Amino acid sequence: MLVRDLQHGSDLDQVLLVREAARRPRHDGSEYLKLVLGDRTGGVPAIVWEELPHALELCRAGSPVHVVGRYEVDQRWGAQIAILALKPAVDGTFDPSILQDGPPQDIDAMETQFRELLATVQDPHLRRLLDAFFGEGSETWAMYRIAPAAKKYHQAYLHGLLEHCLTVAQAVHGASQVFPGIDHDVAVTGALLHDIGKLEAYTVDAPIDMTDDGRLQGEIPLGYYRVRRLIEDLPGFPTDLAQSVLHIILSHHGSLEHGSPVVPCTREATLVHMIDNLGGRLGSFDRLEKSLPPGSAWSTFDRAIGAGAYFGSAGTSATPITAEDRRSQAA
Repeated sequence: MLVRDLQHGSDLDQVLLVREAARRPRHDGSEYLKLVLGDRTGGVPAIVWEELPHALELCRAGSPVHVVGRYEVDQRWGAQIAILALKPAVDGTFDPSILQDGPPQDIDAMETQFRELLATVQDPHLRRLLDAFFGEGSETWAMYRIAPAAKKYHQAYLHGLLEHCLTVAQAVHGASQVFPGIDHDVAVTGALLHDIGKLEAYTVDAPIDMTDDGRLQGEIPLGYYRVRRLIEDLPGFPTDLAQSVLHIILSHHGSLEHGSPVVPCTREATLVHMIDNLGGRLGSFDRLEKSLPPGSAWSTFDRAIGAGAYFGSAGTSATPITAEDRRSQAA
């Protein structure tokens, strides 16, 4: 049973993913274990009061665990799983794809589209820059291909960064053909590099979290430094071209209160910011749709979009929406 299908009183005897696991103190000086258990459709809190050494051994964040218990919805405490027993998750008794979220498109297909988009950039200096980052044998490409795009709100799964930057760059590529005055090569380069700082800001190992560098410096400064350092190693790279690309990275959050040290001051930076914001918000709709219970048209309030999301008749199907479904639609 998927987490989104659980109802008050549902009995569980299945494998779930440990999303979070934290020891907490009790009033008598002992400890309990606070968990968040889930699958690709959502997560539910659970508390382990007894046999903590056994629970701590089984419940490591990012690992599957076999849960026996009951799903309950309390008027005061909300939804939670009352745990009766925890057992090791035995390989072959569960489908890992049900537990882990992922992009709707096949990874190899996204890489093919990425390479095709790179080929549209004709400026020789920008091609050198992109080849240095994304050459098929480069260390940066290996990291970029697998990294998540976020911890929670959109594309918060492996390969999420590739999915997000590819869709943003594809939209920027198309929009640059429509709106006059936009330097296509600068805009597409900026779109592909705008979130490069996330390679250092987020972990790849489950559960996805921010790194110390991400917390202490932020993904925008990390990305700016990474790109500027490489540009300085490329002989003859034009100063004005470097300034245009670096401005996109610094301003792509759009405002000071959202973490950008400067606001977009060029056509290309404005375009990348707007499309990046759109991609993130639509990614939140994808996340919410996956967790929508069958028969529901509205999600609960979501901080990322500032409201509940409405899916109309799309939310009335009793068939779970999976990454495979999305891949089929994309094909």
